[in-house]
Amino acid sequence: MRRRQFIALFGGAAAGSFAAAAPALAQRPDKVPRVGILTPAQNGATPVLEALRKGLADFGYVDGKTIQLDFRFAKGNIDALRVLAAELAQIPVDLIVTDATPAVRAAMEATRTIPIVMGAAADPVLLGFVASIRRPGGNVTGMTIRAESLSGKRLQLLKQACPGIANVCVLMNPLSPSNPGYLRVTREAAETLGIRIATLAAGTPEELRALNAADLGRSDALVVHADGMFWNQRATILALAQAAGRPAIYPEREYADDGGLMAYGPNIPELFRRAAGYVDRILRGAKPGDLPIDEPERFDFVVNVRAARALGVAISPDFLSAANEVIE
Repeated sequence: MRRRQFIALFGGAAAGSFAAAAPALAQRPDKVPRVGILTPAQNGATPVLEALRKGLADFGYVDGKTIQLDFRFAKGNIDALRVLAAELAQIPVDLIVTDATPAVRAAMEATRTIPIVMGAAADPVLLGFVASIRRPGGNVTGMTIRAESLSGKRLQLLKQACPGIANVCVLMNPLSPSNPGYLRVTREAAETLGIRIATLAAGTPEELRALNAADLGRSDALVVHADGMFWNQRATILALAQAAGRPAIYPEREYADDGGLMAYGPNIPELFRRAAGYVDRILRGAKPGDLPIDEPERFDFVVNVRAARALGVAISPDFLSAANEVIE
């Protein structure tokens, strides 16, 4: 597979956030710190969790020696996150790293004292997780993707790539705390663009697998909202879009890497790698409420030309030139 590289798109980092520093040797106290990982994933073999491990290794942490990682996998069941979070709180672990927004809420319901580091989550201020980005307060800090605002941008890009679309189906997770914000921004963008929106809901992997091409109705295209369960089940979503023959835009680059038409959003594994810095600082004694929440430094905009050809979509050269990566 040949790839052409283009100019990267950059997003602003939160004021007061700390930058990635040179690797530091983690402290080795008599008691090995125990860190819980709360995730909707099926298992630990995912790019985001591998990135977290790599980030911790950069700070000198070795699982089983200088740190103990306790994984709790919800396997796509959002309701299971509450039970798993309670398990981690009862151990108790020294810190919880959360994967996706619902995991943050579940961890907060389980404990208000154990530090919680967000690997990637929607706007924590809007959702009431923290007091502010610069000074979160409480026991939560980490990385935010401010995902709600990006849903409108994705609809704009889809319209630019396929100017003739008038009806768009939006795949969303009704169980996600971010869902109301996603829909609000998407509908505002749709009104501006003259697009009619229809929603398609799936809250579990089973509900996703039950969907078929007919469920997309008379839509011309598909927009997929950012969601941890969706990301872990992206093969199912890609198969749905392919079966329906709909052009689609996705929230993370892995969808385009795996055959989707295009993706726009932050690089999630990179955020998890940077989240390791929060883990290190907190284990060294910093209070999570004093650590400013950080944001993506760049956004991936990836277009899969092979997928476009399969769909019969003619992507203009100008549109391709705006991408920071084109998969041919």
